[in-house]
Amino acid sequence: MTCFEPEALGNLIEGIEFHRFYFDGNRKNQVHTTMLNPNVHIIGEDAACVAYVKLTQFLDRNGEAHTRQSQESRVWSKKQGRWVCVHVHRSTQPSTNTTVSEF
Repeated sequence: MTCFEPEALGNLIEGIEFHRFYFDGNRKNQVHTTMLNPNVHIIGEDAACVAYVKLTQFLDRNGEAHTRQSQESRVWSKKQGRWVCVHVHRSTQPSTNTTVSEF
């Protein structure tokens, strides 16, 4: 299943996980995150960058559902055989909507 709908903030949603947030019974204190359009750039053997759109669904203090969108990128470095995130960038749209920290 795919869909475009207001709650997806103009993004194409694939599958039903995004919708479960609205239809599952006990949503109190629930936050659901969806990663869209991940793009991975391998930079040699020891570095990589991933960029994606993140949708975060949450309930405000009144129990109303909201969706926030951010664009994120993360730079990873392989150190001593383990992948470590060494940089994160997140951009959001200015909004008067409730933030996740307010629920």
